[in-house]
Amino acid sequence: MSTNDLMDFVSKNVNISSNPSELKITDMRFVDIDGAPKRNTLIKIMTNQGIVGYGEIRDGSSKTYALMLKSRILGENPCNVDRIFRKIKQFGGHSRQGGGVSGIEIALWDLAGKAYGVPLYQMLGGKFRDKIRMYCDTDVEGRHTGKDMGNALKKRMEMGFTFLKMDLGIGLLLDIPGTLNAPLGFIEDMKKYSSHILNVQGGSVTKEMVKHRKSYDIVNTAHPFTGIHLTEKGLDYLEQYIKDVRSVIGYEVPLAVDHFGHVCVEDCIKFARRMEPYNIAWIEDMIPWIYTDQYVRLKNSTTIPICTGEDIYLKEGFAELIKAGAVSIIHPDILTCGGALELKKIADIADEFGVAVAVHMAESPIACMAAAHVCAAMRNVLAMEFHSVDVPWWSDIVVGLPKPIIQDGYCTVPDKPGLGIDALNEEVIKEHINPQIPGIWEETSKWDKEFSNDRIWS
Repeated sequence: MSTNDLMDFVSKNVNISSNPSELKITDMRFVDIDGAPKRNTLIKIMTNQGIVGYGEIRDGSSKTYALMLKSRILGENPCNVDRIFRKIKQFGGHSRQGGGVSGIEIALWDLAGKAYGVPLYQMLGGKFRDKIRMYCDTDVEGRHTGKDMGNALKKRMEMGFTFLKMDLGIGLLLDIPGTLNAPLGFIEDMKKYSSHILNVQGGSVTKEMVKHRKSYDIVNTAHPFTGIHLTEKGLDYLEQYIKDVRSVIGYEVPLAVDHFGHVCVEDCIKFARRMEPYNIAWIEDMIPWIYTDQYVRLKNSTTIPICTGEDIYLKEGFAELIKAGAVSIIHPDILTCGGALELKKIADIADEFGVAVAVHMAESPIACMAAAHVCAAMRNVLAMEFHSVDVPWWSDIVVGLPKPIIQDGYCTVPDKPGLGIDALNEEVIKEHINPQIPGIWEETSKWDKEFSNDRIWS
């Protein structure tokens, strides 16, 4: 290799202007986008050396979760990722409350990788694989049959996807007499307010839903307390539905099932047993993850793998389920669980107990690439979710990655520093700003001096 070729190689792969030991965080800004596939917030963390790190706050989360952390990270060296994470992690929580900590954490890794000129997977111990298999989550709008869903899934297979997921649950039964029963007119209320529940951005809980108290109460009633039960007619309908799906797509491709509905564990068991002949890859979030004992009952009552985890924050929440033998598969979301390193720690715990990982991901390319790097660095990953097949501009949000980012059902893990993203496409972002939260990268200086006594023990 000639001197010129060597210098060209170095300039493309190493940030020679960076001085990692002197790197400091100087600012953090945001933009809210709509439809990628849901509403979410992108993060940009800036430094004294001009290096920028990108992160993302999960759909349905408020960027306030991240803004309140700004004063705690200003002046810090972003390369000290774990140190900063341990400083701010107490301000996260389960479900969307983990959004601020998780989004900042992946932005820090992006900065550290760019400062040292190495990809994120390398900082997590290196990679087991170059490409990540994506499982394609598929929706069918309106009233539809199992054959309709099967045809939609078949189209995904023709695009190269080799792992599929679909919804199957009580939502299909609301208008079919004799399939469900519940006390106090609960089913009637579900039907009455279904437009408020279902016609939100990609299924996310929105401000409008929260303000519409009845709708929010319905979706926020935990499974054991709704009193909803499936009749044999209802179970027959759901079994025929999955049978029709399989008649279209065959039995070779793995097929996971999600969004069953808020029913008790006993009905979940009956449903699972009905699904056993159809080679289901897993059934997901059948009951709230907090009910470990109920998950144990469910898992011990069926041969279908049981999966949960997208709403769990930090490794401790997963550890209880894993050690209790309550799950066969976990599906953490990098934007809830605490970020990249915490996702790797969660996967390592699961690995010890023979539990597989199917990473949840219904987000922009920023979170997608962060999750892909972690998937590359873990041994026990099955696949990673992709929910944006029908968003034509999804790959265009970022600059410097192949287009499309997902090709033939796989995501190639980039070897470029950090997340592997060169920049964000400002024009595309401007076209898809959340109309309810306008503005792009506006200054956030009013959060620079936010203070509280953060100790959680004395």
